[in-house]
Amino acid sequence: KQKTIMKTKPNNKFITAGIMLFVFVGMLSMSFVNYTQDDKKKKPWVVPEKSKAIKSPVKSDKETLASGKTLYNKYCKSCHGTAGKGDGPKSKELDTPCGDFTAKEFQAQTEGEIFYKAKEGRDDMPSFKKKIPDDNDIWTVVAFVRSLSEAK
Repeated sequence: KQKTIMKTKPNNKFITAGIMLFVFVGMLSMSFVNYTQDDKKKKPWVVPEKSKAIKSPVKSDKETLASGKTLYNKYCKSCHGTAGKGDGPKSKELDTPCGDFTAKEFQAQTEGEIFYKAKEGRDDMPSFKKKIPDDNDIWTVVAFVRSLSEAK
């Protein structure tokens, strides 16, 4: 006794529908990725009003700037660059732009805003709460970064 195996033709309607679904899902996922990447680049960094108002407890003198530069070179230079232009060697590996510390828009921020961003971090920008645990040391970096506008 020989069994007969029925061969069926594939239903072209199901194949077409499957391909269309696959293409649709692919396009949807690509648009989501593009949206989230663009969103990261444009998303404003909201700093609490209380933090914006904080003034630096350290004086911006020669000693403070030297200390701030040392810490900047150790922790910030690889992404933000020697002159703070956002062109450090690691900047090309990041999803979000590093920004230009010499730009008017950056320098228009309060000391408190810059301090908050350095301490808290966001996205590719790490938090420095643990790496630089002394707040006065972070303030020396803020003072140094402020001095970069004068170095143009």
